[in-house]
Amino acid sequence: MFRAGDTIENSVTGERVTFISTARETAGKVTIIQVTVRPGGFVAAAHIHPRQQETFRIVSGRIGVRLNGRIIERGQGEVLTIEAGVAHKFWNAANEDLVFVAEVRPSLEFESLIGTMFSLAAAGKTNRKGMPNPFRLAVIAKAHFDVVQLPIIPAWMQKTALAFGSPLGKALGYREAYGSATDAFSRGGAQELMMGALAPTLEDGVA
Repeated sequence: MFRAGDTIENSVTGERVTFISTARETAGKVTIIQVTVRPGGFVAAAHIHPRQQETFRIVSGRIGVRLNGRIIERGQGEVLTIEAGVAHKFWNAANEDLVFVAEVRPSLEFESLIGTMFSLAAAGKTNRKGMPNPFRLAVIAKAHFDVVQLPIIPAWMQKTALAFGSPLGKALGYREAYGSATDAFSRGGAQELMMGALAPTLEDGVA
């Protein structure tokens, strides 16, 4: 389980996260992190959080965000709040590092999920978009379905697909958490994912 001051990095998406306040320290009310995104960096893909609100406070640089299909930018000193259920995706919109403080309310074990995705990237188990193979992703997505879903595709259709895909993924040996997040997941389950498509291509040969 992460503690304040811990830092993790995703070399694929160009994100570095330092934990300021964790679920452990706030009784699950909020996770606060400082996020640094290098030029060209991005979150893996568009997603929604049905039960969580995110607030981004921009420290330096510029963030580009697609909100329900509308593209906006925010810069130093500005604040962006993304309500639960709003489809979004963000990226570094400038040629310098983007730094912002993100508050995720409630935590819902956000930390164990981001730990899983970052650990997979560090182990070379994602494609160039930062996503694991479809079977591993199905296991992760099904475990986190109550708090992270895809935009556009109806929830019932996603749930049906995961009902088939997740057991296949588990049969192949994939689990809901990986690396630094495994212990945290066993205490309650990772609940938030900056996730992308349920079926990324296997062109990068990820396993």
